[in-house]
Amino acid sequence: MKLRDFLRDKIFLLLFHFGCMLGLAAFLCLTGYSVDCVFLILIVWLAVLSFWLLGQYRQRRGYFRRLEGILENVDQRFLLGELMPDSFRLEDRLYRELIRKSNQSVIEQLRRIEDGQKEYREYIESWVHEVKAPLTSIVLLCENHKDECTRMILQENQKVENFVNMALYYARSDEVYKDYLIKETDLQALAEETVARNRQYFIQNQMQVEVDCRHRVFTDEKWIGFILNQILLNSMKYKRDEGARVWIFTEKYEHGVRLTVRDNGMGISVQELPRIFEKGFTGTNGRRQERSTGMGLYLCRKLCLKLGVQIWADSRLFEGMRIVLEFPVSSYLSKL
Repeated sequence: MKLRDFLRDKIFLLLFHFGCMLGLAAFLCLTGYSVDCVFLILIVWLAVLSFWLLGQYRQRRGYFRRLEGILENVDQRFLLGELMPDSFRLEDRLYRELIRKSNQSVIEQLRRIEDGQKEYREYIESWVHEVKAPLTSIVLLCENHKDECTRMILQENQKVENFVNMALYYARSDEVYKDYLIKETDLQALAEETVARNRQYFIQNQMQVEVDCRHRVFTDEKWIGFILNQILLNSMKYKRDEGARVWIFTEKYEHGVRLTVRDNGMGISVQELPRIFEKGFTGTNGRRQERSTGMGLYLCRKLCLKLGVQIWADSRLFEGMRIVLEFPVSSYLSKL
């Protein structure tokens, strides 16, 4: 709080005092007091008023600085009413009580929203598990009656399963810690398993895949497998018409291991590249394809943040895309 703002807030009080000082000066002059006496009385009045205003300013500034300090150090700022310091001023106590009532209403509303979200998330998880049963049955039926028709059904069934998995992982993305298992993961085996799961896609899109992942990392295998699967689906979606290829490889760097997925597809312009991880962003290519949701890479980044994995991308239009996952290794583990 600045002194200028404080004095501006007290402008009516100052005008009142100045008016009283002029009235008193006129009265004293009319009753025979000398000008020197009147001037001395006004000087004393002005000095007392100035000291009082300065004391009030220091007290209010200290109070609001304490409030700002509380606000900066608390995570849930809507609890300010419960943390406000005590004050002898009546208006401060009234404001505190009003803020408490307002915050109580906000807390109750947040609790209702969280309960609603929890119920919706549980419903989505239950629905996903229920719908996976018929999807698995379709796979078994197609495997037992192999022909061109069932092959196409398997491909479409895999697409449905990918979308179902995306819904499940999106529902769980805010509570990764509940299904989180860190262990040493063989990236070569994980990449090969992910490619094998989408082999029909690669055959259908006439894409070649090269895997060279010689390193192991400590992470959650299931979540990283989902992220890698989304990146590969993105590469297939924006492939070139002829000679489409994808390279999956790892390399060590100063602070850990990099897992890179590179393709020679359509790529993306430099202007749109910073936005590819935004929710719902489809870009020029996505609007041209008319089948992009803008959720795949957004979900990948969200999960990477939860897992402590860095993700970034590099691309040029018509020159392909490179997406990198960086798995950091602590200084303690690096010495083992």
